[in-house]
Amino acid sequence: MSHDCYENPLITRYSSRQMAGIWGDQNRYSTWRKLWIALAESQQELGLEISDAQIEEMRTSIGTIDFEKANQYEREKRHDVVAHIHAFGDQCPQARPIIHLGATSCFVTDNTDLILLREALELTRQKLAKAIDRLAAFASKYRALPCLGFTHLQPAQPTTMGKRATLWLYDLTMDLEELELRSSSLMARGTKGTTGTQASFLKLFDGDHDKVAQLDQRVSERLGFEQSYAVTGQTYSRKIDSQILASLSGLAQSCHKIATDLRILAHRKEVEEPFEKSQVGSSAMAYKRNPMRSERICGLSRYVMSLSDSTAQTLATQWMERTLDDSANRRLVIPQAFLAVDAILILLNNVVDGLVVYEQVIQKQLLEELPFMATENILMAAVSAGGDRQTLHELIRQHSHDAAKVVKQQGLPNDLLTRLKSDSAFDNIDIDRLLDPSQFVGRAPEQVDEFVYSMINPIRDRYESTMGSHQDEVKV
Repeated sequence: MSHDCYENPLITRYSSRQMAGIWGDQNRYSTWRKLWIALAESQQELGLEISDAQIEEMRTSIGTIDFEKANQYEREKRHDVVAHIHAFGDQCPQARPIIHLGATSCFVTDNTDLILLREALELTRQKLAKAIDRLAAFASKYRALPCLGFTHLQPAQPTTMGKRATLWLYDLTMDLEELELRSSSLMARGTKGTTGTQASFLKLFDGDHDKVAQLDQRVSERLGFEQSYAVTGQTYSRKIDSQILASLSGLAQSCHKIATDLRILAHRKEVEEPFEKSQVGSSAMAYKRNPMRSERICGLSRYVMSLSDSTAQTLATQWMERTLDDSANRRLVIPQAFLAVDAILILLNNVVDGLVVYEQVIQKQLLEELPFMATENILMAAVSAGGDRQTLHELIRQHSHDAAKVVKQQGLPNDLLTRLKSDSAFDNIDIDRLLDPSQFVGRAPEQVDEFVYSMINPIRDRYESTMGSHQDEVKV
């Protein structure tokens, strides 16, 4: 690696080699060659004069790309597709006359992008399914662990740690459904011609509309698509890119929320992400255990969310049948969005696998707030024992305000329970029994069980074969 020029940190620091490989030059330009072969094979089947020898010559050169020669041609021609046609033709002199026959540049660029999008979506879905599986295991493990709930980031009715994790999980399952929809709805651009009218192919086949339609279908099937988009201009609609980036943005939003919650919980010393033996939290403050993985998830997520706006702008500004201002933008935005999401999921899987839960801290902080939340239960128990509801309500109100002053103004522990126990109006009430945290979490444990059964197990079934296939390492 050169240290003289800027290197993209998504490649050098964050994402996997597998995702980087999908968007790498070797995969992209060998796919161009596969497309030229698919076109020639389909044209031959439909009666054009293309020999088996020409097709075989192209097949033998799919992966042996002379990138330096292609770069030389591009400097001369100022056109990347033309450059690679010439470089391929140099390797395949017999096939040179029929390479790219009747096609426009977007035949290779757009069909290839759709193939790469399909590959990247598949890898992303697999990694997301793994994160869902691991986080669901965490939820099940802590299904009944009471913890303080928060609304407005203020203490609220208790929940359980497992139930909180299901809130994260539900967002992720919706993201997975969206990615699955985008994957399943992908089609080929096919053989649509320079402005989408298929005029060049109609001329090649002497006005035979049926053969032109067959060519489009056969090429699409050779690319692994059941069909092609019904109509296109020179390009497939950039709405496809916008929808996919919106899905990636949605996933980033969910991961940002999860990581933010974990950062707050780390601040409260209730839950920590994994912290390695020799890891340094701060160059100055040696005691620190910063949630750096969660922070990085948030940083990368913000980046992904910002990229979705770019594809929306590209769609909105595609004049008539197409304009080339999409090209440079898409070369940057689409691969980097997937690389960043890949990095996010590597981090998320690492964090979820190593989450540390401090149950004693959680219990301590819950019990500090629980007296206030238990006052309604105490009131109802006292009324059932024969007390006057209005009188008891006023007593609890006064004791609660006095206890709150002690906490806020003097920094002392919450003494509400001591005050209530010393008040004769509550003599017949077993206040300690009413403070069992499990009485305040409602159906949270059962909700976890039901959610895992109905929402997570089907995902586990769909992705069972790939659950253990990605063992990505957090590089830094």
